[in-house]
Amino acid sequence: MNILMINPAVPDTFWSFKHALKFIRKKAVLPPLGLLTVAAMLPEEWSKRVVDVNVTKLTDQDLAWADYAFISGMVVQRESARQIISRCKKAGLTVVAGGPLFTSEYRQFEEVDHFVLNEAELTLPPFLADLAKGCAKPVYQTSEFCDIRRTPAPLWELADMKRYASMSIQFSRGCPFNCDFCNVTALFGHHPRLKTADQIVSELNRLYNKGWRGQVFFVDDNFIGNKKYLKTQLLPALIRWHKDKKGLPLYTEASVNLADDRELMDMMVEAGFDMVFIGIETPDEISLAECNKNQNKNRDLIQSVRIIQRAGLQVQGGFIVGFDSDTISIFKRQIDFIQKSGIVTAMVGLLQAPPGTRLYQRMKEEGRLLGNLSGDNVDGTTNIIPKMGLEELQKGYKAIMNYIYSPKAYYQRVRTFLKEYKPPKFKPGLDFQHLLAFLRSCIQLGVIGKERFQYWKLFFWTFFRRPRLFSLAITFAVYGHHFRKICELRIM
Repeated sequence: MNILMINPAVPDTFWSFKHALKFIRKKAVLPPLGLLTVAAMLPEEWSKRVVDVNVTKLTDQDLAWADYAFISGMVVQRESARQIISRCKKAGLTVVAGGPLFTSEYRQFEEVDHFVLNEAELTLPPFLADLAKGCAKPVYQTSEFCDIRRTPAPLWELADMKRYASMSIQFSRGCPFNCDFCNVTALFGHHPRLKTADQIVSELNRLYNKGWRGQVFFVDDNFIGNKKYLKTQLLPALIRWHKDKKGLPLYTEASVNLADDRELMDMMVEAGFDMVFIGIETPDEISLAECNKNQNKNRDLIQSVRIIQRAGLQVQGGFIVGFDSDTISIFKRQIDFIQKSGIVTAMVGLLQAPPGTRLYQRMKEEGRLLGNLSGDNVDGTTNIIPKMGLEELQKGYKAIMNYIYSPKAYYQRVRTFLKEYKPPKFKPGLDFQHLLAFLRSCIQLGVIGKERFQYWKLFFWTFFRRPRLFSLAITFAVYGHHFRKICELRIM
């Protein structure tokens, strides 16, 4: 049996980093971890091939080779997935689909033969059993959650690792919080389920032994969902593992209450983590209460961010406008917060209601749903009717994005961060591609770019004031180039 596993294209979005990846000659940020993991669940005797259309073309030869096409993806990959499915059907292939996109929207993909939804550890085995008997059903679903201690390691040999900027790994699923707009708990539950420390070390060893020395993203929606296990099991194991290793800086997602635990932050940094994404959402207490973001309430959020930065962890932040309690003052307040916090990578989006969330149900009951999500966090669209009025909301949103990613404001924010940040002793290695990227930045940003004055100002300021952070400053300059491109192409 020949199985062709296909990852659809991610459009040019905030998190695609496509304009930044060109500097280091990479094609995509992350490999398709879900498909590589599912590949490990398929019978060993089957032949498997992974085609990630973000890094390579799906050829007619691929389609002619295959017996089945397995497709997975996120909502943002919807249009590419449709095109790929149609192409597979025209080639006479049986199409099997799963992953977040199809779990929430499977009824909208009529050309798919079989849907293996929710967690594949539970729904894939009965599908494979029925397939072997010749009686596979159209849909396999479950409301149960699997034991991820039994989840196999991804088949990294199927990925062309040199085409990616980062690798990825999963430690946990689920989140103890219940934010109104977030579908993580609907997909994965409230109780964080964990892999063992031995599993994670084994997966990291696989990457390391294959020569990987770049970033590794722990894709957990809330890495610190079980602090006790982190402190007593996983982080001590990672600290021991990292001691004799070069490279592999780690990053992940966490909730802002990380700032309340100095021991945990110190252990994460010692284990090799240097960055976390945190859902800040809004500086408005009423809006935080509205969306049930209780972990963010009754605290000085800027001070919490600074505590994390000073511990040695960069903070990337998620922000939302369009809550029912938002007034037009929220746009200026978001700008002021982002600039003052020094959160360089600030993802700002309109409030959206994913299926399965309490917000979705409330919007449905109030007759305020507009249709499907775009899956793009920063395209200025929403699938709900905002109380503020859509025109007013989009106008204010554009004002935020155009300001915070203007060269002057962006580079000012970079310096604010560099002043606060305490870099960890751990240093990622620099390779030839990164040295070339630095030279490209000097030309493209420092000579050709609209931001050239700000680029050289940051260049010399960092070189003389924070020389240990010079490479990070140049990285931020490249990121800023990407973010401005996104603003110009998708928002303005």
